[in-house]
Amino acid sequence: MVIIFLFQFLLLLTAKAAGFGPAIPSYQERCNPTRCKKGQPLVSYPFQLKGRQPDDCGAKGFDLSCDNKNQTVLELPTSVKLMVKRIDYVNQKIQVYDENNCVQNQVQNLNLSASPFLFMSDNYYYSRLRNFTLFNCSADGGLDDYSFNDNIPCLGGQGFYIQYVGYDYNPFADLLNCRKTIDILNVPEGILSVKDKKFYFNWSEPACGLLCEAHGQGCRPKTNSSGIECFNRAHKDQTRKLLMISGLTIASFILILGAIGLFWLYHLHQKEKQGQRKIEQFLEDYKAQKPSRYSYADIKRITNQFKEKLGQGGYGTVFKGILSNDVSVAIKVLNNFKGNGEEFINEVGSMGRIHHVNVTRLVGFCADGYNRALVYEYLPNESLEKFIFSNEGENRFLSWEKLHEIALGIAKGIEYLHQGCEQRILHFDIKPHNILLDQNFNPKISDFGLAKLCSKEQSAVSMTAARGTMGYIAPEVLSRNFGNVSYKSDVYSFGMLLLEMVGGRKNIDVNVGNVSQVYFPEWVYNRLEKGEELGIKIEDEGHSKIAKKLTIVGLWCIQWYPVDRPSMKIVVQWLEGEAENLSVPPNPFASKDEMKIKRPINRELEAISE
Repeated sequence: MVIIFLFQFLLLLTAKAAGFGPAIPSYQERCNPTRCKKGQPLVSYPFQLKGRQPDDCGAKGFDLSCDNKNQTVLELPTSVKLMVKRIDYVNQKIQVYDENNCVQNQVQNLNLSASPFLFMSDNYYYSRLRNFTLFNCSADGGLDDYSFNDNIPCLGGQGFYIQYVGYDYNPFADLLNCRKTIDILNVPEGILSVKDKKFYFNWSEPACGLLCEAHGQGCRPKTNSSGIECFNRAHKDQTRKLLMISGLTIASFILILGAIGLFWLYHLHQKEKQGQRKIEQFLEDYKAQKPSRYSYADIKRITNQFKEKLGQGGYGTVFKGILSNDVSVAIKVLNNFKGNGEEFINEVGSMGRIHHVNVTRLVGFCADGYNRALVYEYLPNESLEKFIFSNEGENRFLSWEKLHEIALGIAKGIEYLHQGCEQRILHFDIKPHNILLDQNFNPKISDFGLAKLCSKEQSAVSMTAARGTMGYIAPEVLSRNFGNVSYKSDVYSFGMLLLEMVGGRKNIDVNVGNVSQVYFPEWVYNRLEKGEELGIKIEDEGHSKIAKKLTIVGLWCIQWYPVDRPSMKIVVQWLEGEAENLSVPPNPFASKDEMKIKRPINRELEAISE
């Protein structure tokens, strides 16, 4: 995962350097300078070429377009369209002309006050806006030479021409041969006298010219605020160079990644071979034990090609099988490449030593190359979990007498693991899912993949990492501040299991109606301490005694410090005795400060290396 992350990070950096950018295009990519056709002005910010660039590529009022001849057109308010000859981004001016060489024909619609532009020409620079009157005069008469007027021949018909009069025209001008045509308001002084194509528009904002363009830089709007900013334009040669460097970098990295991948595969192969040798050595020493050894072909035959799946666990999948003598078995096929074979050896080594009515019997095993499987006796009623956590409407209720029998059977099984074998076996994963029920609902402890073996004289074991299932793991397994890991860790898990049997639900249930009942163990302890009923629907008084006994024993088992918990031998005695003889345990849910005062840390138990 780390290698993949590094590769993606490097790829992102090189792509960014080469100008490819992220999945969402950058401003430069979306608004790349363009033109209507070759020979036409290049269009970039603050202008925007409609139809060729997105609408947000230019500033307001700087709209350009391409006509049907692919000529560049400037659009001005209102409905004024002029052809663009050249754009000077440094001096911030655009040279325009009328296609018919008669810009005065559009002057009536011109409204520069609504645009960012000012009129410029060779004779007029930043000209003021004025009002004018146009007259249509005959060719043989009209305004004299002192009336500050110019002829506009392109507006007249045959035999006539147009003259205009400004607001300061000569009042003695001869207008007898003229006819007033139109008043034109707020147009630049000088635009009516334009007789060639040499006139310009100038803009002051955005001020990209001196700030950016004069220094050879591009200009663009700021992303998260108003205003503009400059950026460096990458030269084509620089871009090609960056692309070449990026390609070589990625290729080199792929080669390195390939080499690392091959090495990693080799490492996995060697690790698996080492695990296989470890298993073979263990099985060689294990020949004298009873469980039979099967080939992988036998496993496929017994399970009818893995036809009936019973369940799925963290370490493998369980299938139903039939032996040659028509005996049903449950076969757990372990995941390939899972650890170094430790779980397999734990399970076979532990269960091969166990012969107890409350522990699942190991019938055989398979260690055929990389294929590993465990063959158990088949238990038709599956796990205890499906009965104590059954959904509403499912008829899976167990009587309180049967729950008591199951609890006592589990306790006897764990007590046997701790004291009845040649070596003490610590299960480390006691939970309802790992308690299987036979046809008579007798409990059997299963799944020894996390188990550890130690001498009976050893009071504690050390662990390199926490093992078990959250909700059932003892506090000392997660933090040595509560004590050393020992057989008392299984006692804690058993206590949590007992409380779930009493409550008929997970100990932590956020779906309950009352917030105070979310954590069931603390809620039920508070009721016991106050002398109240358990708050569980029980009609028979005898059943109430059973529930109270299971609850008190469970609360003793989940004390935070291992030395405060009873051994499983004492737990069996309590479960076989009367509820009246049991006292309510100390509060296991006291604050941390209270626990520190009450109990010293890491006492009495000596850690032993794993």
